[in-house]
Amino acid sequence: MPTLPTVYLPHGGGPWPYIASLRQSDPSYDRLFAWLQHLTDGMAEAPRAVLVVSAHWEAPVPTLSSAERPGMLYDYSGFPDEAYRFVWAAPGSPRLAARARDLLVAAGQVAALDPQRGFDHATFVPAAITWPQANIPTVQLSLVRGLDPATHLAIGRALAPLRDEGVLILGSGLSYHNMRGLMGGSGGPASARFDGWLAESMALAPHAREARLLAWAQAPAARDCHPREEHLLPLMVCAGAAGADAATLPYRDSLYGAWISAVRFG
Repeated sequence: MPTLPTVYLPHGGGPWPYIASLRQSDPSYDRLFAWLQHLTDGMAEAPRAVLVVSAHWEAPVPTLSSAERPGMLYDYSGFPDEAYRFVWAAPGSPRLAARARDLLVAAGQVAALDPQRGFDHATFVPAAITWPQANIPTVQLSLVRGLDPATHLAIGRALAPLRDEGVLILGSGLSYHNMRGLMGGSGGPASARFDGWLAESMALAPHAREARLLAWAQAPAARDCHPREEHLLPLMVCAGAAGADAATLPYRDSLYGAWISAVRFG
């Protein structure tokens, strides 16, 4: 079985695909939509399941959603009614959740299952574009409170065998996540500096790129772009799962004037 890549992707702002005013607020949303539609193009084999590292879920230990049929978690507010009626009814995978937990435990982590957790918008927004038929088994993985980069790189290393088992590991976040800068349209200069650092870092050999990620807060404009780093940490998990695979930036664009990128390993 071929080894699947692992991808850190931007999930955009709130429920943007389902709110016409949001979708129309920036033409880059149409380009992001088109890229997500073709996310799996060129992969040697179609994924059998998806594990999504969600920027919108933090827990004391790495925790996996384990429901057979996860519900919807509309973890946003202030949007029109249609944002709370959308349903992406993909199945969960208790088997995959248990397998991922066992890999984490074998690597010395304490890990947990959550049979109640529904799909939050870091998962259902991009996944519903890539798999509109909602027919792919999907499991969410939390971040770990404290947001330590080394912890999340280690989580990724532990989960790397899943890539050889038909599981596509996705890190769902945003490489620029300063909401004041986004909404005010002032994020361009800082995001350009950070995005340049990101591209440069991802072009390095694996050990060097991990060193860069561990020290991400020293990057140019780091805290201007990530006042809080929860939307960057899914990248650490993907990088840990990447092993020696090279990285590319298959998507780079601006959102409300701020530069954002996706990273694909393998």
